[in-house]
Amino acid sequence: MKFVDEAQIRVEAGDGGNGTIGFRREKYIPLGGPDGGDGGDGGSVYLIAVENINTLVDFRYHSVFRAQRGQNGMSRNCTGRKGEDYYVSVPLGTQISDADTGELIGDLTQIGQTLLVAQGGFHGLGNTRFKSSVNRAPQKASKGTPGEHRALNLELTLIADVGLLGMPNAGKSSLIRAVSSATPKVADYPFTTLYPNLGVVRIDDMRSFVIADIPGVIEGAADGAGLGLQFLKHLSRTGLLLHVLDVAPYETMDTPAESANKIIYEIEEWSDELADKPRWLVLNKIDRLVDSEIDDHCQAIIDELAWDAPVFKIAAINGTGTKELMFAIMDFLEQQRRTDSEQI
Repeated sequence: MKFVDEAQIRVEAGDGGNGTIGFRREKYIPLGGPDGGDGGDGGSVYLIAVENINTLVDFRYHSVFRAQRGQNGMSRNCTGRKGEDYYVSVPLGTQISDADTGELIGDLTQIGQTLLVAQGGFHGLGNTRFKSSVNRAPQKASKGTPGEHRALNLELTLIADVGLLGMPNAGKSSLIRAVSSATPKVADYPFTTLYPNLGVVRIDDMRSFVIADIPGVIEGAADGAGLGLQFLKHLSRTGLLLHVLDVAPYETMDTPAESANKIIYEIEEWSDELADKPRWLVLNKIDRLVDSEIDDHCQAIIDELAWDAPVFKIAAINGTGTKELMFAIMDFLEQQRRTDSEQI
């Protein structure tokens, strides 16, 4: 399925039903008076976050959603039936804004969370409502009000605890395959990841977190080069970034430190908020180094970057060091959650 993280839809709430004009016409009850009932309210349109959708691609083919109109009122003071509400299922993490004004309407971040995006019209009043001491037989009823119509922009931002950053072919996809059940494409050439992937890392039955892999970021991404920049927004909700580096690139490629500095520059250009997130260095592909050279080689990269955050040495292809990394991440996220709960 093609990954689509932006779409525009149109929502149309139902109009309110009209009130009716009616009079009692029963045998032996002369001058029975008005008995016109009210109309029913129009149905509203809601968006609801569901778990089994992870892309907005369906909205490319079905983009107009209409709720039901309220039924008109009837005689004998019978109120018209309310129009049925319409619920539009969207992925978790969908942000909704008005297409005309750009106003942010809501952000669906929890399963089952709903958002009213188009209010149904109010019902019209039947002539019974207009009866008074000076007007015993009103010939007046009101129409229902129109339901709201609006165009909406939907933007999906995946919800993950940890995000992977790195140049193409740094081994991000291999890492997420090694630690979760996600199965992104892995090959010995760059740009195998064309859209974000999510994986759930389970430490034990009660402890887990979600990790996100996005297409590699390349030099010039802040100016529109490559794919990674358009997906950087999917890392905006994460609590931790893992900066994955290939410690043994081919001779024609940049050195690990050069690659890292290019990524750091592009992130800072794109968003200060993302650049300020906690970021750990993951030195990948140590299996391509001689065992006796691993520590010195990795330390040289750390020194060149003047890196002062946590550093982990792994080989995602065979799982070396990944267990220790995942446990450290779990401890960090749990501490982060405790700190957040104490501040509430």
